[in-house]
Formats: sequence, C-alpha cells, structure tokens
Amino acid sequence: MNTPQHKIGTGFGARTTAAEVLRGIDLTGKLVILTGGYSGIGIEATRALAGAGAHVVVPARRPEQARSALEGIANVEVDELDLADLDSVRAFAERFLASGRSIDMIIDNAGVMACPETRVGPGWEAQFATNHLGHFALVNRLWPAVASGARVVSVSSGGHRRSPIRWDDIHFERDYDKWEAYGQAKTANVLFAVELDRLARESGVRAFALHPGGILTPLQRHLPKEEMVAFGWIDEEGNPVNDSFKTPEQGASTEVWAATSPQLDGAGGVYCEDCDIAERNDDPQVGGGVRDYAVDPEQASRLWKLSAALTGVNAFPAVS
Repeated sequence: MNTPQHKIGTGFGARTTAAEVLRGIDLTGKLVILTGGYSGIGIEATRALAGAGAHVVVPARRPEQARSALEGIANVEVDELDLADLDSVRAFAERFLASGRSIDMIIDNAGVMACPETRVGPGWEAQFATNHLGHFALVNRLWPAVASGARVVSVSSGGHRRSPIRWDDIHFERDYDKWEAYGQAKTANVLFAVELDRLARESGVRAFALHPGGILTPLQRHLPKEEMVAFGWIDEEGNPVNDSFKTPEQGASTEVWAATSPQLDGAGGVYCEDCDIAERNDDPQVGGGVRDYAVDPEQASRLWKLSAALTGVNAFPAVS
C-alpha cells in the first residue's frame, strides 16, 4: 500500500538539527553511503550519523579535499566518485561490492545547482546527469549490497516546483535555463524515490525524497553575488539577510531523519520536509509541499525506464 503524502506530526520542525533527530538512536554496526558527505549539509549529516555509531562511506569527486574536511570525525571512510562520469560510478560500485559489505542506508546528497550550461558524457545536461542519472546508476549498481530493511534517501529540493520533467527536451538542447534545469533535476530526484520504493519494497527496502530547506552552502557556488542579493538572500557584504535560512546542522536533519527514524517504519515513496512527510501543494502562490507531478507514479515509472536506457543500468529489469 502506498504511504499517504500527508504530515504525520513528528514533533520535529524546521529548526531541528540532525543530532536532535538521532537522539536515542544507536546506529552501531550500520553502514551508510553518503554522497557529498564532506561539504555543506552533507558534512553535518556525516558528523551526526558517525556520532551515532554508523560507519559512513563518503564517495567524493575530490577525495583529498574530503579527507581534509572530515579529519577528526571517527567512523568515516572516503573513496573516489564523480557522479557526472558513469565510468567513475561503476568503478566505485565495483570497489565497494568487492569489499563484501552490506549497506543499510544510501543518502544521495551530492548535487549541483543552477550552473551555466554544461554538457557531460554523451552531451547530457549536467544538472540532470549529475543530480539524477549519476545517483540512479550508483544505487542500481550497489543494489546487490543493499540489505533488507535499508533505506535510500534522495535529497531533492523545493526547487522541484520550478519544472516538471521536460519529456520533449530532457537535456535542454534548446532554450537552456539554469533554474528550470535545476527544477527538472530535483523533480527527477523525487520521482526516482517514488519508483524505487515501488520496486524495492518487496525486498524490504524503502525510499524517500526530501527538501532540506534553504541553506547557504557551497551549493550556491555557481550563483553570482548580484543574483543572491537580488533574491534577498544576502546583503552587499555577503551576509545572510533572510531569517528563513537554516543552519547546515538544521539543513541536514531531514535527510538524517528520513534515513533513520522509526517514525517512518513501514512507510516509503514520499517527499519529506522539516522532518515530516510533506503535503501535496500545486498552488504556485503557496510555498512548501510537493507538486503532484513529482510524486506521480506513471511519470516515475516512465523516468525509471528512460534512466535505465540512458545509463545502461537497471537492478529491476523483470519488474520495471
């Protein structure tokens, strides 16, 4: 049965930190793969999960930088992975599978936002390729190691409201718009969780997507200061002026909650925000919630089939 896309009243909220959602939860013996776990909200998720006893594997495009950033945090391991390069994804997965270990959580946290028009691989739009296709290939390649009872968490964004999947021009071969491309990639992150949950639940694996909230992190690296000033995010000196922004510790909380909380036992395939399941919301004048197109099971199945064809990877060929 599908999990209703409705709040469940968790007692947490927008200002809850990752450490707070883990209070009383012992993750000793659990293994987590957390992409981008050395920067922004990712390093705070790594810190919290490792602090609760989990062993956290952090695949990183810049492994030496990751090791430096994570120095002093116990229970952490770094390996090399470039999500925009499917050969790199395959190589990482093969190294991990060769270790013989099982996976209890995968958190697809890494991403790129609003970058200039960039092509990777066979001409794919970089945001869709990195944020969605790279993670799609990673999870499917790691599937033999995913344990029953595991959770896969896809870090999306409220930015998914900027665009549904552009089925007629998915790689923006015409009229590239960096924000629409970001929106499409974040919609893909939600649809991935919807379909993975459908395919994997019989194996005891559940999937979730989420909006972490607005947080000023290196994710904004491609945005000029003038644009962020115009948005009302920062002042001319670069200081935050919008009190709705979360701290990185608060921004990491929903992905950690989705990956670990007993409040979600038996649930899956839903979009979360502020450490709760979100409501559906198709009103462009009202913030928050998830667009209907992002949790539509038919679009989720269609995107899965397209992604499998593009990447050449599908752990569920008999049922997808």
